[in-house]
Amino acid sequence: MKHSKGNTHSVETMGAFDGPGIRYILFLQGCPLRCQFCHNRDTWDTQENKLQTPEEILADYQKYKTFYKNGGITVSGGEPLLQIDFLIELFTLFKAHNIHTCIDTSGATFTPHNTEKFASLMKVTDLVLLDIKHIDDEGHKVLVGTTNKHILAFAKYLSDIDKDVYIRHVLLPGITGTDDQLTRLRSFLDTLTNVKRIDILPYHKKGIVKWEINHFDYPLKELEEPCKDLIMKAHDILKTCYVYKK
Repeated sequence: MKHSKGNTHSVETMGAFDGPGIRYILFLQGCPLRCQFCHNRDTWDTQENKLQTPEEILADYQKYKTFYKNGGITVSGGEPLLQIDFLIELFTLFKAHNIHTCIDTSGATFTPHNTEKFASLMKVTDLVLLDIKHIDDEGHKVLVGTTNKHILAFAKYLSDIDKDVYIRHVLLPGITGTDDQLTRLRSFLDTLTNVKRIDILPYHKKGIVKWEINHFDYPLKELEEPCKDLIMKAHDILKTCYVYKK
């Protein structure tokens, strides 16, 4: 067994929104995307922050295990797949202790030309929370700074291997929240057979403080949060693929 160390950012010990049950949320440091709405701006930098071994993380998890009876561990970021070797080792250890494992990811590092490591990771991953930022490739480049082709390819890959997925989509008025964009997203999701849930995440400005503390200009400061009617419309458009039955 290797003894790698993960470059970690922080931990949330009572997560209730990142997978089933109450969860231990481990945030890893580093992200290749540059989402204009990011609420964890301080996780972008890949420079060393806090290095931890899988054993150290498991020991910390065990302190709160009474609360995780129907939960488990979720690894988020940043982009956790940047540290895929560490993730494989971490989840292998957690599965040896019968702990439910989940990744919150955009799939930003996926390549369909070399899936060996992804296959190893998926063997010890129970659930993937897949963030689809923007269904339109050009819109994705503007909003996130890169193409979405590899992200959609990752979604297809997860469907092909029948890995349980929750889809997450941030609702940005006039950007991802138009009828056209939502309908296109629904059409794409209809091609997948493994989606167990779709979460619409209304855009909010709670993360602006992390930009300001680090002296970065927040690019969407003029964008308003979505109104209730827009949120309900988004739900109506996407609801036909809310739950998939095998």
